[in-house]
Amino acid sequence: MKRRNDDAHADELQSADVQVMARICWAYFREGQTQEAIAQRLGWTRKRVNRLLNDARTSGLVQITINSPIGAYVELETKLAQTYGLRRAIVVPTPADTADVRPTVGAAAGQYVSEQLKEDASLGITWGGTINAAAQNVLRRQGMRNTVVLMCGGLAKSTRINPYDNAAIFARMLDATCYYMTAPMYAETAALRDALVNSEPVRSVLDMARRVDMALLSATDLSEQSKMLEYGVISRDTWQSLRDAGATGDICGHYLDADGRPVAHPIVPRTINPTLDDLRAIPERILAAGGLQKIAIIRSAIRAGLAHVLITDDATASALL
Repeated sequence: MKRRNDDAHADELQSADVQVMARICWAYFREGQTQEAIAQRLGWTRKRVNRLLNDARTSGLVQITINSPIGAYVELETKLAQTYGLRRAIVVPTPADTADVRPTVGAAAGQYVSEQLKEDASLGITWGGTINAAAQNVLRRQGMRNTVVLMCGGLAKSTRINPYDNAAIFARMLDATCYYMTAPMYAETAALRDALVNSEPVRSVLDMARRVDMALLSATDLSEQSKMLEYGVISRDTWQSLRDAGATGDICGHYLDADGRPVAHPIVPRTINPTLDDLRAIPERILAAGGLQKIAIIRSAIRAGLAHVLITDDATASALL
């Protein structure tokens, strides 16, 4: 009997008119009509309306955002903003699996971008798992004439978190024009880096990166859990030499020490990225980073003047304080 009911439900979904589903969702979520009233108007059962509303949620046709004036972590947010001189701090719950907070922090970053990126505005992004999660959680829009600029180079070997994929997802969700840095993250030599930067395709995107309205930045740490090692972006020898040079991690290719100053290292003149002054000139700089292993680089980034807004998890926020 259960199989027959499930099959009937599947047939109902396949035959349901998407436009009718959209109208039902509009009536229920936007106009506040009851399921019973909708069912009577359509000549349906209330159970069928309820099923279609649930299917609209699970399929992504309906996305529910909770907007609360009082966050669960408002005290942490206030203290972070005051302690570090931020415009705003956003704190989200640390997930039970504290080994990877990127999906949670990234989701909050995606919602923030959805709320704050204005019409005709440009968004600059870096790479990483947090940025990827933000891209997948930004709310879809159309006709807002937004622009997405990838502010770092790509990776020769594709990983689960590819910079070009991040930019493409953001562009699709925002219905935006996308500009890629058509060069590697690290050139083989400083001379090659200079040649690439002086070429028109790379130079024009770097010029765009200097003029974006909003930058969504992520932080890469240099702990044993560093994704730079896991994804093979840098070798273990380079990782160790960066640590020896005093680097706590990097922001958009800039390796910083504990005081937020750039470190001297052979990788620096091979890196293709906007300058620190270019990044500091961006009107709104959002740093989305969480995890206890990233505390040092988060502090470094704030001290370097690279964050107006910090989005992090509550365990990291408590440790930062």
